[in-house]
Amino acid sequence: MSQDKHATAAGIYGDNIQKNTPDQRELEAHVLIKSANFLKALQDDWDNVTPDVLEETLKYNRQIWMMFFDTALENPEGDRPNDLRSNIVNLANFVFKRELEIMGAPDKNKLNVLININREIAAGLMSQEKQRLSDEKSAQEKEENAKPTAAEGVNLTDTSA
Repeated sequence: MSQDKHATAAGIYGDNIQKNTPDQRELEAHVLIKSANFLKALQDDWDNVTPDVLEETLKYNRQIWMMFFDTALENPEGDRPNDLRSNIVNLANFVFKRELEIMGAPDKNKLNVLININREIAAGLMSQEKQRLSDEKSAQEKEENAKPTAAEGVNLTDTSA
């Protein structure tokens, strides 16, 4: 009996973790938004930006995009189709090139495209996560609705069958 309680508690804990821990796409979206916010703050305070602050902010963004770039190259058999992986690599290369342009000739308006890319990709990742959660909820509801209930005249405690 005690073992059943532990198994039940572990199951509840596992379900809770799954429901309350963001998945990889959601985490990626949050990091992209954070970087977009850093870039926007830099742009808004452009007159006070030092070369070191500019470099650190761009470095943070570059590290995020290096992660996407590396993942796209290193995971050919993963869950991402080749077209998507190719698009990620091309977009990352664009981001890297734009950052070099900004470092070579700093201009706050050049940040707009980086801010927009990060926000758009984050929005796409979040909408995918919302769709996945909605699909999971629908599947769970269908499963629950398919189970017979005692009210339908089925004896749920009868083990003779």
